[in-house]
Amino acid sequence: MSVWRILQVVCLVGSVSVVVLQHQDYGSLMKVNLYDTYENEIDEGDQTEVETPTTNPPPPCSGPELSKWDKLFTMLENSQMKENMLLQYSDDLMKVEMRSLRGEVLQFVAEYGGSCAAAVEGAVRRAGSQTDQWLQQALEQLMEAATEQREQHKEALRMILEVSHEQAAKIERLEGNCLNEAMTQTKPKTEVKSFQTRHAIQDGAEVEDRGQPHKSVSDMLAELQSLREQLEVYVRATSSRVLPAGCDMALFFPMRSPKTHAEIIPHRSMQTHAFTVCLWAKPTQVVNKTVLFTYGTTSNPLELQLLLNGPNALFTVRGEAHLVEARGAVEEGRWNHLCGTWSSDQGLASLWVQGQKMASSPGVAEGHQLPNGGNIILGQEHTADGLAKRFGFQDTFKAEEAFTGKMTGVNVWDRLLGEEEISQQARADGRSCGDRGSLVAWGVSQIVTKGGVELIY
Repeated sequence: MSVWRILQVVCLVGSVSVVVLQHQDYGSLMKVNLYDTYENEIDEGDQTEVETPTTNPPPPCSGPELSKWDKLFTMLENSQMKENMLLQYSDDLMKVEMRSLRGEVLQFVAEYGGSCAAAVEGAVRRAGSQTDQWLQQALEQLMEAATEQREQHKEALRMILEVSHEQAAKIERLEGNCLNEAMTQTKPKTEVKSFQTRHAIQDGAEVEDRGQPHKSVSDMLAELQSLREQLEVYVRATSSRVLPAGCDMALFFPMRSPKTHAEIIPHRSMQTHAFTVCLWAKPTQVVNKTVLFTYGTTSNPLELQLLLNGPNALFTVRGEAHLVEARGAVEEGRWNHLCGTWSSDQGLASLWVQGQKMASSPGVAEGHQLPNGGNIILGQEHTADGLAKRFGFQDTFKAEEAFTGKMTGVNVWDRLLGEEEISQQARADGRSCGDRGSLVAWGVSQIVTKGGVELIY
């Protein structure tokens, strides 16, 4: 680099220093009157005269003097430059601080993120377990209260029934006494009268002595008959609300419909060589074939059936070709207990009504084994192709075969029950709704109601 270039750089640096020092006079320079001329021209007198060039070269550090406008523009440029420098410095400082903060956050998350997540997960798990425990306790308390309330209701109904029976017995005795009184009035006076007759006559004499009219025997009998009828109506209305054998719920089939039925999901495989089904049924009306219980598969929709035909009860295995019938076994509007038993070893099928064996038939499906994979239906039966069409097609039932009324205590075993076991199942005054079956247990097995069938309590 030449000496002349170095001198020029030094002069430029000096000029910049001079401009910076002159920046302090910025306030005084701004007070210059710029409105003396209309064309914003600078007077010639204010201009610095340029020295006459000489033959000698100018000094290295000498330069032309700047006018007021040059100084003003220079100061504006310096201000803009400083502003840009400050903005750049602020931006760089912000970026550095953000990078530092980001690093600290990442370090904190790396150090404490796992422990915090574990702590939060543990707290949520503990809260969930406590909530489940509280809900379980509340459910248990609710079940205990419901059980206690049901027991109280049953005890109250039992006392009402006992009182009703006592009143009915008293009325019967009173009717007998009145009849005896009527008979003694037609006999000779020398015949000895009973204590009740003498007492009635004395009461009648006392009434006549008071001047009140004495009721005749026929009037008293009419009143007693009316009272007895009222008590019978009350007893029937009360007993209709009580479920048999201590059962706490029942299925209510409101009407005959091709959709009205219920399905039961068995506990385990139905593949067995022996079978027992028991249930309580209270039919509203039985005029023709009425289905209570059906187990069927796609190959045979009528593997097992317990059904009614008017007042007769029927139990079938593998279709109606193998059936057992008990005549006059069922009454409308009354709880009836039915059991059907079958074993393939001897092919013996029996039908039990109210705990007593009413019919039996040997050679029924001897050596047969019930297949697995079927459906248990209450209150209906599938037609020949109904079970095969149940997936993808509407179930095909017959409305005239539907059961109407109430049903409870449905239990199914994969063995033959003995006579004592069946008699215990048929006790209307039981407290456990019978022993629960091994395949279907009432109150435990899942029940799916369809077509308006309801669970009542």
